[in-house]
Amino acid sequence: MSTIAVIGAGPAGLLAAEILSAKGHAVALYDSKPSVGRKFLMAGKGGLNLTHSEPLPQFIDRYANRADMVKDWLEVFGPEDLKLWAKRLGIETFIGSSGRVFPQEMKAAPLLRAWVRRLREQGVRFHMRHHWIGSDENNQSLFETAAGVVSLKAEATLLALGGGSWPQLGSTGKWFEVLAERGILLSKLRPSNCGFECVWSEHIKQRFSGQPIKTVTAWTTSTEGKNHRVNGDFIITQTGVEGGLIYSLSAPLRDLIETHKTAILHLDLAPGHSLHTLKTNLSRARGKRSLANHLTEQAGIHGIKAGLLREFATTEQLNDPLLLAELIKDLPITLTATRPLEEAISSAGGVYLESLDEHLMLKQWPGTFCAGEMLDWEAPTGGYLLTACFASGYKAAQGILHWLR
Repeated sequence: MSTIAVIGAGPAGLLAAEILSAKGHAVALYDSKPSVGRKFLMAGKGGLNLTHSEPLPQFIDRYANRADMVKDWLEVFGPEDLKLWAKRLGIETFIGSSGRVFPQEMKAAPLLRAWVRRLREQGVRFHMRHHWIGSDENNQSLFETAAGVVSLKAEATLLALGGGSWPQLGSTGKWFEVLAERGILLSKLRPSNCGFECVWSEHIKQRFSGQPIKTVTAWTTSTEGKNHRVNGDFIITQTGVEGGLIYSLSAPLRDLIETHKTAILHLDLAPGHSLHTLKTNLSRARGKRSLANHLTEQAGIHGIKAGLLREFATTEQLNDPLLLAELIKDLPITLTATRPLEEAISSAGGVYLESLDEHLMLKQWPGTFCAGEMLDWEAPTGGYLLTACFASGYKAAQGILHWLR
């Protein structure tokens, strides 16, 4: 029986610990926090979105330039496997109206409790408040604890330490420097599924901050010239914009800012009206009606949408129905920066997948494997993040079993 160290008690680490302990190996699970699955629980606070029900080819496409590599993980543990795994823990799932898959109770806590119970029954040993700081010259893992530095000799080690977002829940990204010192090829950690900054007037900040803008179409053109277009809602903040629609475009917007210092977010404030219809309606005589009433009656533009329109419209555009219609259908907002990494839902960057072999073992560090968000991939929200984390943990566990054989 081999001793295996799993470092990081998020979905990737926990699933790997389950697979390995089920095969009779002695698994020691380490985490820097007092309890396991802190970020997993936070992700499920508003309803745990485990995965998505869309067909696998479209599902795989969500991983953009890392789709080919993530496909390899999903082929051994995909969305259907994740649902079946939850069912075996006694957690039934359902498909929501958006195609997202949730536990029946919508909560993460019941699933995590059942999961930890299974791990304990399989003999997994939990070591909380253990901060991994690397390894010594004998390749023993070193941990900082309240009692001082302790070490562990293991036949194989899995690093599942998370990315750099939500550091208060354990994903501090401190492992980055440790791996860099060993010469592991890394990509800088960057915010993903994040908010963005732009310059608002005091009127917008005071009047509309915290309010949602509903039912719009947004798009941007990536650095590669690809058009990214999504429908949905987002929120005006004191510093800029955030919310589901913004998160869906966060990767191309972030990359544009990194390359050009700014990014343009285009908005169609009236996706239910064609440009021709808007031009016709807005060209009708206003009579004694104010522009605000005219916009409401002829274009359905009022409240925060009208506020946004006035924020960026010139006097000429406000007074010309044809120009105003064009602005409603294509309102450009200049974004100047991403919000800080620690505020992001997830992070991009990390261990280059090319630094790993087909079993997710570090080529330069035999016997040490990596999984989860610390790897260099990203995905939108909607169940894609969690599914790939689970799948990479499963893939790494299979890799460890292969290594031990």
